[in-house]
Amino acid sequence: MDYYRSIIKRYRERKPDGSYPGFLINSIDLKKELDLIIANDLVGTTRFLLDEIRKLARAGADFALIASNTPHIVFDDLQRQSPIPLISIVEATCKTAKAMKLKRVGLIGARFTMQGNFYPKVFTGEGIELVVPDPDDQAYIHDKYMNELVNGVFLPATREGLLTIVDRLKKKSNIEGLILGGTELPLILRDESHNGVPFLNTTKIHVEAAVDQILA
Repeated sequence: MDYYRSIIKRYRERKPDGSYPGFLINSIDLKKELDLIIANDLVGTTRFLLDEIRKLARAGADFALIASNTPHIVFDDLQRQSPIPLISIVEATCKTAKAMKLKRVGLIGARFTMQGNFYPKVFTGEGIELVVPDPDDQAYIHDKYMNELVNGVFLPATREGLLTIVDRLKKKSNIEGLILGGTELPLILRDESHNGVPFLNTTKIHVEAAVDQILA
């Protein structure tokens, strides 16, 4: 819903002629996807997501984006096999960080994102260092993400807990920005920054890249 509203809003801001963007939504089975990822069945994850992308292609989509960070764990394989171009949330976020001239950024999200190599692979190639929270903080973030945020539960105490972790990353690693590497995170961390640390809202960044492509 956040993506849907944001794409329409940003499109109409950039093309103020009263028109609306045309796009297709394929809402997939999150449990099936997560079960495959938890089992580390990356071949199965790729196969599952590729089948869903093909449905969009058959429906007439010119390009696609996966409105989530975690599935980008298999993005390279998907991109190679997809019948239509895919817009990477990771590459779009890296492009934004580079434009902001950031050299060391923190990353929070589900465990699969914080512990995966798909963010470091892209960012390291552009000379940007990625920093993740300590294991205990990762466990806290993952628990709150999967058991609260994914289910639409946004508690003030959780917000404060997440911001405390941001403060620890700033103090320990002197991060210059923080990637909200989960598309539910901007729904609880709604400010653009915290104590001088700008937030890279991956949903907003991905939406902007999508609108760029629509308008192109």
